[in-house]
Amino acid sequence: MRAAHLALTFLTILPLPHIKEVRDGDFARASAYYPLAGYAVGGLVSLLLWLGLPLPGGVVAALAVGAWLAITGMLHFDGLVDSADALFAVKTPAQRLDILRDLHVGAFGLAVGVLALLTLWSLLASAIPWYAPLVAAVSARTLLLLPMNLYPAARPESLGARSREGRWGVALLLAAPTLLLPGAWIAWLAALAACLLVASFSARRLGGGLSGDIYGMIVVTAELAALCAFAWGRG
Repeated sequence: MRAAHLALTFLTILPLPHIKEVRDGDFARASAYYPLAGYAVGGLVSLLLWLGLPLPGGVVAALAVGAWLAITGMLHFDGLVDSADALFAVKTPAQRLDILRDLHVGAFGLAVGVLALLTLWSLLASAIPWYAPLVAAVSARTLLLLPMNLYPAARPESLGARSREGRWGVALLLAAPTLLLPGAWIAWLAALAACLLVASFSARRLGGGLSGDIYGMIVVTAELAALCAFAWGRG
């Protein structure tokens, strides 16, 4: 329960009491429960689509984008923007790691962030199934454990380094119900491909390791890939 609680308070802004003392190994154990955060995030967005609000489709999609960003506290979106500024800079790996620490947003981060939001809005406004955000959010947070354990941490003191060695069995068991939904298998495969491609590209640009911001970028791109798979299936 402690690990599940930590996963939810770390990845969402759900009104849960925060754990005052985080012990060694807590974040590694919590990573097995990342799918729970996916259910919370994707469940909220899917609920908005399922309700069929008497509003234009574009407005509903905009509300869904806002809900998606809000419940995550923009944690993953912030990682996407910071990662874009670092990864696309014509710098050395060490300099790119320094850029990741910079709080300012550059041109690469702005462009990638806007493109991601426009893509997300367009997908949510299209004729995807109402449960597609649920599958996207759960699959992205489950598959995140793969690069977390395949690649070393770019910085030994980072949160990513403390979150490694997650329990795959628990995560897959929690995420398995989403595979029963129509079209979910294709969405999972698309999310897996995006996850591995972004992780491989990022590791090469950063000298072999990954950071917490990169994990955020992986989650966002995996979610978009899963939603694209649903849109392609309806096309």
